[in-house]
Amino acid sequence: MWARVLFGGIFAVVLALVVGVSVAFPAVAATTCPGCYGLERVRPGLHVEPGLAAVQRAQVTAAVDEGRRRVVAFFGDLRSTPDFLACLTDSCYARIGGGGERGIAVLNRAVMLSPRGIDPVIAAHELTHVELHARLGTGSVPQWFDEGLAVLVSDDARYLRPGGDRCLVEPAGPLPETLDGWLRAASADPRVYAQAACAVSRWTTTGDVHALVADLAAGGTFPR
Repeated sequence: MWARVLFGGIFAVVLALVVGVSVAFPAVAATTCPGCYGLERVRPGLHVEPGLAAVQRAQVTAAVDEGRRRVVAFFGDLRSTPDFLACLTDSCYARIGGGGERGIAVLNRAVMLSPRGIDPVIAAHELTHVELHARLGTGSVPQWFDEGLAVLVSDDARYLRPGGDRCLVEPAGPLPETLDGWLRAASADPRVYAQAACAVSRWTTTGDVHALVADLAAGGTFPR
């Protein structure tokens, strides 16, 4: 009898936790169980809004594949295996926990793409975040470097010159090092992405990003 009571209590706690996560953090729950939110699997690692036409599914697949290609071209391979969740309507994206962004990396293990993010640039940008952190392990980089590298790898024409010196906007002082600081700066002036991309692109002309990431993963510190 007591065993049944104990089991029932444990089950109730687990159920409450699952429901709590689903309500408070739908993006986490959706990336854990895409099918629970009605998304359909196109292939392993890629889930899309249900009811899409074949041409729409092809659009999503092409964007993700090209995004992956850009990240592989920079890093040489992929050590991360995030799931991609893609929505082509705002209602779908809101249901899985998305907001006004084009795309977002969730817990460095999944990428969600909004209707405005079905694009190789956005797919590559978010995948770069996931891949960088997979390689860093317990190491870390300033947020401006994380974001600037994602802009550079994704070849985002909004924030980069097309060739040569890719710097479009010079940094106007110290760039945000924390996520909170970055979000505040980016909401006030989206050009901070171009400033970070400028700093990273010029840094890569004199430094080896791959060696830096390996050093940070081994316990090194980010150079000042």
